[in-house]
Formats: sequence, structure tokens, C-alpha cells
Amino acid sequence: MTTREATADVSIVIVNWNAGELLRACLDSVRAAQGPGGEVGEIIVIDNGSVGGPPAGLLNRWEVKLIENPTNLGFAAASNQGAAIARGRHLLFLNPDCRVGPGSIEACRRVLRDEPSIGVVGVALTADDGRVSRSCHRFPTLRNFLARLTGLSALSPRFADGSMRDWAHDSDRRVDHVMGAFYMVRADEFRALGGFDERFFVYLEDLDLSLRYRANGKDCMFLASASSYHKGGGASEQAKPTRLFFATRSRVLYAFKHFSGPQAWIHLLATLTLEPLARIVGELARGGAGGAKEVAQAFAMLYRDLPATLRRARQP
Repeated sequence: MTTREATADVSIVIVNWNAGELLRACLDSVRAAQGPGGEVGEIIVIDNGSVGGPPAGLLNRWEVKLIENPTNLGFAAASNQGAAIARGRHLLFLNPDCRVGPGSIEACRRVLRDEPSIGVVGVALTADDGRVSRSCHRFPTLRNFLARLTGLSALSPRFADGSMRDWAHDSDRRVDHVMGAFYMVRADEFRALGGFDERFFVYLEDLDLSLRYRANGKDCMFLASASSYHKGGGASEQAKPTRLFFATRSRVLYAFKHFSGPQAWIHLLATLTLEPLARIVGELARGGAGGAKEVAQAFAMLYRDLPATLRRARQP
């Protein structure tokens, strides 16, 4: 173990699943973005059963610590694996389809150093067109979830789904939740909270954690004054029905964990009946017969998995 590993201030944890060249670009950006203090002490890549394994030469080129899972354990479980071996005082959970902007890591580290009431920090995430994505969210309610699953949230701001699309993300401010694509925390607090809830295979595990930070008296801070690039979708674009299945299942799990019993059951009933109909009609209206087929495939997966989903929801 080197002295730098022993005193690492920031450990970057990246979960990789078939990201390929996106991961290479991400790692290159981390090296290029290093500040004069060399705040990144280590990079940990958890490969979640990628086809053909992680990109060739990963260890030699970037000197990363690599964990290779034979199968895809999900984002939450893999992130916890990385955090378990991290030596840094801070953890940056970074998606492989991100490219870190200059000063972003140091800006987040500074907030966590100087603001004890802040538990999570994220930065402005720019898309391909250079615009800042509306990546912050309010903690959702049953009304938010129903607006989203019926498509009403796309029709009018009156049916807000919890996303902060009404705000230009043009100033630093405390928010309920920052997207987990670039999500920095103190390592000791993350571990004290039990890390990510591994019942969430992927999606909403970061929202769940932000809510647990809030319950423990810590806020999330969004920094518009620092930015990084986020492609969005990334490798999950390769499996759209599976992506929709996991996103929908995570909403069901979140509802059973954080809503009242009656609200969770109302949400589940609407998810199983109204949501597939609304999505299929929307796809057909856009002339997307292929998209309608993918929706049907995703909800068939959800119906088949429902007993297992409900067992997960009842776990402590």
C-alpha cells in the first residue's frame, strides 16, 4: 500500500456494465481534472459481468483497483462493494458515461469539508447539446408517482412528477436530491447509513439514500458553479425493456419503503393497470410500434417478477 492510498482524500467508485469506450473517456477525464492537490487518491472500478469483461488494459493504463463480478449484481450492490474497500475520506460515485469537468471534484470536496450539515454533493450535468440537465429532484409523493406513470407529468407543469424542471439549475442551492451519476459523500456517513439499499437493483437507490440522509439531518447540495458531462442512458440504452422493468420495479419498492401501506398498494395497482396502457398508447401515438412492443415486454417482466418484488418490499 502506498502512502497516497493510505491518505486518499477521495475514492472514486465506478460501476461498469458494458460501457466500453465510455469508461475509457471517463477515466481519462478524471486524470485530466485532477487539481493541484491531487485530491483523487484511488479509482475503484466494479465490473458487473460485462460481455468480454472490462476494457483491455484497464489496470495498467489507469492504475485502478478492479473488482470483477461474474454476473451483474446491480448498481447498489456493486457500489457497496467498491465503498467497502475504499480508503478515502470521501466517496464519489461516478457513472462511466460521465466525463469529469475541471474543478468539479475539488468543489464538492470543499463543501463537504466546510459544511457539516451537507451530506451529499452533486454538480451541474451537461448533455450533448451543452445544456444543463434538470437533474435535481424533490422527494416524491404518491401524487408525483401517479402523475409520472399516467403520463400527466409530461403534459403540464401542474402535474409535476418531482423533477425540478421549473428551475434552470443555474445557482448553487440545497435540494432534496441530486442525481447519482455524480454523487459525493463522506465515507464514514455513507457506511453509518448502511450504504445503498441493495433491494434496488438499479434506479432510485440514490433517491432512497438521499432521503435517509435527510432523515439523519443532512442535506444535499447542488453546485451549478461546477459542471461535468453526463451522456445519460449509457449502456442501459442497449436493453430498453429491461431498463423500463427495473425502473418500474424500483418505484414499487420505493413506494412500499417510504409511503404508507394504502398508498403503496394504490401505487402498485396503478402501475400494473394504468401505466402499461398509458405508455403503449403514447408510443402508438408517436408511431412507435417497436416502442409499444418494448413496453409490453417490460411489463410482462414486471408481472412475472411481482411475487419476488413483493418479497423484496417486505424485507427489513
